[in-house]
Amino acid sequence: MNATTARGSLLAALACVLVGGSFTANSLLGDYPYAGGQFLRYGLAFLLLVPLAGPGATARLRALGPGPWLRLALLAAVGMVGFNLAVLAAERTAEPAVPGVFVGCAPVVVAVLVPLLDGRRPQRVVLYGASLVAAGAFTVQGWGRTDGAGIAFSVCALLGEVGFAVLAVPVLRPLGPRLLSTTVCGVAAVQSAVAGVLADGAGWLRPPDAVEAGALLWQAAVVTVVGFVCWYMGMQRIGAERATLFSGLIPVAAACTAPLVGTGSYGAAQAVGSALVCAGVAVGSGVSLSLARRGGPSSARPGETRTARQRSFESRSAEKL
Repeated sequence: MNATTARGSLLAALACVLVGGSFTANSLLGDYPYAGGQFLRYGLAFLLLVPLAGPGATARLRALGPGPWLRLALLAAVGMVGFNLAVLAAERTAEPAVPGVFVGCAPVVVAVLVPLLDGRRPQRVVLYGASLVAAGAFTVQGWGRTDGAGIAFSVCALLGEVGFAVLAVPVLRPLGPRLLSTTVCGVAAVQSAVAGVLADGAGWLRPPDAVEAGALLWQAAVVTVVGFVCWYMGMQRIGAERATLFSGLIPVAAACTAPLVGTGSYGAAQAVGSALVCAGVAVGSGVSLSLARRGGPSSARPGETRTARQRSFESRSAEKL
């Protein structure tokens, strides 16, 4: 694994750990209007990201045609606003583990879909790793009570998670991670405001209390600003297939942080699932293969060492003779 791949893997891992922590923050926003919360989160993130967008941001945005702008709108609607709405809707009739299990299957879907859209075959090693990640996510969360509506909205959440990665691939190169994050946050804020007015009328937005304000600030400044930029920087370096493997860390991080606010516990199942996720990430991202190639003192190098020793012995023997 070279420096670029290692850096990309670390960035993707950090982003997914931050997103996993946001699920715990979501538990503190149960009484806050959904659309209003999304508007505040993405609107504040947009304001924080604007100074980081980089030089020539306006010119790069103007150079985009209708197709890329449509893709950005779909990315915000499906992968951000729609994803969060689907998770909340699923949890009305299903236990939180159900949408979590479906979202945990995103690495498998992306590992198949991205290569096919690019006109190539899926890589077996990535598929193996994605399968381990999905199994680990299931083990961490388990399976809970649900009905048809819960399953349907959980599938929508899965599509949103997949869309967040796949829809970004063609626009990541011309915009870059920072400008892409800035743009989709601005678009998502507008979409949230429109959805809030249409669905909730005048009650779509209210001043948050102290706890809600803290949770929204965490989601905006840390999860969205830091998490989104790290995610797209990682995806730029290692590709969408391998970056999405790290989404298996989302339920792991959620399971680890849930006890901090009294909304869950971390036991043997979570430990086993975490190990499976880490193994899947190592296999699919190429870490295990890299370590195997490097080897240790007992792999290919001992043979070379013995050969050198033999040559030294032969040389000393010749001198004695």
